Amino acid sequence: MSGYDPKAIELKWQARWSAARVFEVAEADAARSRFYALEMLPYPSGRIHMGHVRNYSIGDAVARFRRMRGEQVLHVIGWDAFGLPAENAAIQNGVEPRAWTLANINTMRGQLQRLGIGYDWNREIATCLPDYYRWNQWLFLRMLERGDAFRARRLLNWCASCGTVLANEQVVAGRCWRCDNPVTRREFDQWFLRITDYAEEILDGIDRLDRWPERVRTMQRNWIGRSDGATVRFEVTGGGGPIEIFTTRLDTIFGATSLALAVEHPQLLPLAAGTPQEDAVRAFVAHEGGRSIEDRFAEGAAKLGVFTGRHAVHPFTGEPIPIWAANFVLMDVGTGAIMSVPAHDERDHAFATAYGLAIRAVVVPSSGGAPPGGDPFTEDGILRGSGAFDGLPSAAARERLAAIVAERGIGSATVTYRIKDWGISRQRYWGTPIPVVHCEGCGIVPVPDDQLPVLLPERAPLTGSGGSPLAQVPEFVETTCPRCGEPARRETDTMDTFVDSCWYYFRYCDPRNDRVPFERSKVEPWFPVDLYIGGIEHATMHLIYTRYWTKVMRDLGLVALDEPVAALFTQGMVIKDGAKMSKSKGNVVDPDHMIDRFGADSTRLFSLFAAPPERDLEWSDAGIEGCFRFLGRLWRAFETARALLPAPGAPAPSDADRGEARALRRKTHRTIRRVTDDLGPRMHLNTPVAAVMELLNAATPLIRHEAGAGEAWALREAFETMAKILAPFAPHVAEELWEGLGRDPFVATAPWPVADAAMLVEDEVLLVVQINGKVRGKLTVPAGLSEDAALEAARGDRNVSSHLDGKAVLKTVFVPDRLLNLVVG
Repeated sequence: MSGYDPKAIELKWQARWSAARVFEVAEADAARSRFYALEMLPYPSGRIHMGHVRNYSIGDAVARFRRMRGEQVLHVIGWDAFGLPAENAAIQNGVEPRAWTLANINTMRGQLQRLGIGYDWNREIATCLPDYYRWNQWLFLRMLERGDAFRARRLLNWCASCGTVLANEQVVAGRCWRCDNPVTRREFDQWFLRITDYAEEILDGIDRLDRWPERVRTMQRNWIGRSDGATVRFEVTGGGGPIEIFTTRLDTIFGATSLALAVEHPQLLPLAAGTPQEDAVRAFVAHEGGRSIEDRFAEGAAKLGVFTGRHAVHPFTGEPIPIWAANFVLMDVGTGAIMSVPAHDERDHAFATAYGLAIRAVVVPSSGGAPPGGDPFTEDGILRGSGAFDGLPSAAARERLAAIVAERGIGSATVTYRIKDWGISRQRYWGTPIPVVHCEGCGIVPVPDDQLPVLLPERAPLTGSGGSPLAQVPEFVETTCPRCGEPARRETDTMDTFVDSCWYYFRYCDPRNDRVPFERSKVEPWFPVDLYIGGIEHATMHLIYTRYWTKVMRDLGLVALDEPVAALFTQGMVIKDGAKMSKSKGNVVDPDHMIDRFGADSTRLFSLFAAPPERDLEWSDAGIEGCFRFLGRLWRAFETARALLPAPGAPAPSDADRGEARALRRKTHRTIRRVTDDLGPRMHLNTPVAAVMELLNAATPLIRHEAGAGEAWALREAFETMAKILAPFAPHVAEELWEGLGRDPFVATAPWPVADAAMLVEDEVLLVVQINGKVRGKLTVPAGLSEDAALEAARGDRNVSSHLDGKAVLKTVFVPDRLLNLVVG
């Protein structure tokens, strides 16, 4: 050891770890406790960023700690490698998506290895390779057999810029989650997965995810959006079929003074056809249908509508009520049609006021008082103006009315969900081909299993517009029907890339299997995942989809579990100058530059030390320089101390439990206890680094030529402890220290230190002395002092004794090692 050279040290130990296969796991060991540490797999965009560094450093710290605690740890990485960025790069730069993606994977793999992240690289996967996406196709076919996958024509989100359909979860504030351009609504024949069949189970399971952040669980509950209510059919005067509405407030039906339909409702234009309102309705649909949902529902947005020229028949009163088109009704919520009850809904009230529609109050407060003047009364209460139902409480009325509409065959009690069936069709090239063919005689025909994978063609015309690029590749499209042998056409849509990430971490357990996606026997020892680390932004996309996919695989007999992840940790972002790092803001910090300048250990150390892992980390050049200086100081302290230290494994001399040696040993074992607690379920990953800094400060004064045998032995114990504790955070420096201490083979596989209970006991304590309740002294005394000895020590204190002169002690209150209170008179 001759000076801290991060590059030489880090490359040395990375090569040794690889040669010794330190982080590889061949098979699950039934005799050992197992831990599956997982970070969400990255998209291979080209280079890692500081958010990646933080995320993977968190996971690696936990994985290394658990491994040193004696657990068998599975820590793996792969690449979420399909998707639009590769296709857009191909369009912009004239490169093939596959070549672009694989080159990026090579670059990013090298960066992660340069960071020293302890992955089992033998289990690496890339979702764009046929040996992975073949099983996307196989799983899709199993779902098609069960009816979980189906094709239907639906009104869907369309991003013209990306040229593809988007799931609801991929529309953020009316814009595409990828390109940030406006999203419109269009009808398409698309492939769907029937996630709604599992909505109730997914919702019920949230309460059992007690090791997930409450924020994520709340977001999932809201996204699933269960609503308990009723559907009711209103007949239309002059024919045209009934209109079915959904309401959660059936008790207010006698206050319904109109119906309102979403502009996308399939009955809207046929209803207006032939009426004087037809042109006005068509113009309204064209205008409002082109606006985003977020614009229509923004705070303060006008509630707009147009009369259709038609009326419905109120099912209880028989009176005709007008049917309107309204921009505040969502086709994706309920049935896309509502009964408007202005007296008991704020939105309906604003609409009725704007267009002069009738407002009829039919629920009053249970207290008997009148509702606030002019405002809608939206709470439960007592019915009035509702015929035979007058006087009923709202809840009872809803139950009675639901039973009556069911008896009359015009409706039923109904549960609806905000979540809709998952549309997985994408009109893009770089994704998993959907494994069906379209035959004129046989219809939609699944591709047989023995013909999988349906391979992507190596080239396709990529323009970013004009529908699926695969449709322009005749050698891909033109095929024969597997059933009748006649000419047929392949499906040219590809799968949503969230399909790839639904089940990837099951494949890690059996990554080279060419018979099935994975063997159940290889998955079961590792699941559920013990710790899953990723961003909060995945709460309502990936984390709902993967829970759904696991339940489908359970029902297919592939797995036994209901939930894939036991504990979820959502790390904070890395920000700079108060904003998330981005090229557009010019505040990006390049990890490679940091590693070249300060080393991987300093970069990792800062990402963990600068803030609690669940909070945002504000980047600081001074902060990473401080971590670099600390490692250099540790290095120099060890180089100086090295010649003083006894041989490895030497027994403790008799004076190791006296004086400065004992004080250092106590600090060492307190540090072990503190760091062990912090690295447990609480995951306080920033505080252990501070604890090591404090231990180094305590050890430094003992590094001197005249150090005794006990002090030297205590120094070895302290440095061995620092090497072990630093191993999860700055693993390369820790390995070099471990080797310099004469230990082998790796600190990464050494047992985690255990605190000696005897070293945690206080030798001295601070005894507070009170006289008549007022503090008169604070004495440092031996721990375990008796009451008599404490009283004697108190009398020996000048300040205490001055308050005792000439006074009798009437009573003593003694709390050992803490308090002596003397009552005097």
